[in-house]
Amino acid sequence: MLFRVVKPVLRVAYRQTRGMTLGTRIVVLKANATEVLLVRHGYAPGWLLPGGGVERGEALADAALRELREEAGIVAEEAPVLHGVFLNDAQFRGDHVACFVVRRFREDDFTPSAEIAEARFFATAALPEGTTPGTRRRITEVLSGATPSRIW
Repeated sequence: MLFRVVKPVLRVAYRQTRGMTLGTRIVVLKANATEVLLVRHGYAPGWLLPGGGVERGEALADAALRELREEAGIVAEEAPVLHGVFLNDAQFRGDHVACFVVRRFREDDFTPSAEIAEARFFATAALPEGTTPGTRRRITEVLSGATPSRIW
């Protein structure tokens, strides 16, 4: 419970002291590309692609893979492919998101936490209600091969 209160306060303080932030998201597709992995946070509504912040001294792809393991118990068995880098100004001024794609992986144990309440695969043709618009756009781009927009 304390986590739900403290994390948003820390996020605001972090954003006040940093001019720009950098995060990752990762589109994880099952082999037939008919299912995609989404996570639901314990502190915010909606379904999102797994991901999170890039730590100082950490490469973008390494951050994406770390977040994938931490948030969903998924271990990539290939190097993630960069889909694009996006400006996420609508949600957080100065925020940028690097989005990657992984198609080969193994599933380790996942235990829900205060941060991640659920991690599940959904049919790409039937994403759950509450899937965020940016998440929907990235999935559509990856599946269709469309040129990514510059905005998350």
